Amino acid sequence: MRETSKICRYGVDNLTLEEIEQELIAGGCFVFYEYCISFVFFTLRRPTEIFFLRASDTGLLRGLPYCLISFFLGWWGVPWGVIYTPLTIFTNLSGGQDVTPEVWTLLQSSENDT
Repeated sequence: MRETSKICRYGVDNLTLEEIEQELIAGGCFVFYEYCISFVFFTLRRPTEIFFLRASDTGLLRGLPYCLISFFLGWWGVPWGVIYTPLTIFTNLSGGQDVTPEVWTLLQSSENDT
């Protein structure tokens, strides 16, 4: 269970692998969001940590703070701020970048190693 919190810090709430698997079957997923910050001549496009969204959760609300960061701080870089900012906002408004297969594989392999 310790390995689960190292891979995904948000949303797992001490769930066992079996409970996570049931949530995934019900429609849950692992996602990350992106944000963009620009400083005139350079732009940073960074992912957040991984979030576990249960089937009843909406990814849009979790991604909204990162949309706001990008919206207010992302445009100011030339040329990448103008390019990356809409991409990060679109990704976040779409519910984040789904990385469920990769994270699930890591969780299963970490469980087998212990």
